[in-house]
Amino acid sequence: MPRRILIIIGHPDPEPKRLCRMLAASYADGARAAGHEVRCIDVATLDFPLLRTMEEFEERPLPVTLEGAVDAIRRAEHIVFVFPLWLGTMPALLKAFLEQVMRPGVAFAYPGTGGGSLARTLLKGRSARVVVTMGMPSSFYRFWYLGHGIAGMRRNILNFVGISPVRETLFGRVAGASEATRTGWLAKMRALGARAG
Repeated sequence: MPRRILIIIGHPDPEPKRLCRMLAASYADGARAAGHEVRCIDVATLDFPLLRTMEEFEERPLPVTLEGAVDAIRRAEHIVFVFPLWLGTMPALLKAFLEQVMRPGVAFAYPGTGGGSLARTLLKGRSARVVVTMGMPSSFYRFWYLGHGIAGMRRNILNFVGISPVRETLFGRVAGASEATRTGWLAKMRALGARAG
């Protein structure tokens, strides 16, 4: 059954030859070939301010430059995030983007808004995949560092607003990867896209 897929590219460098962009493009190619509807957001191409206070987070209107992104998130059934691991977690630009689009009234509602003692999730019914590139072996990140940066994103952002399940695909030792290894990664992303997984 065709799904509405949103791919969010979170690499801050807009260079087209970045591995993250190639992985995202392969996923999109596989998804489109299988009949899924695909939209892409490249965070590096967006212009938006940082949120600096709780008041801004709760009350500042959404920047006009992000209205399309919020519409795409609301419309999506499956969201794919592709980004490099920087200091154990997502790059700051992607975090700043998520702080803007996962705000109260957009992605969740505070307790008491419409009844109840817990925050209401506004993005329930969507699944996600987090695709991360890194310099270290991915197994080392998973088992030594316990994937803490990605786990925080899954629990504290995506699950918090109702996005579940959240699956992970990690590509490690990217700097020294052979052409054959990279070709295999791109094929894996095409296969994931084809099944909207």
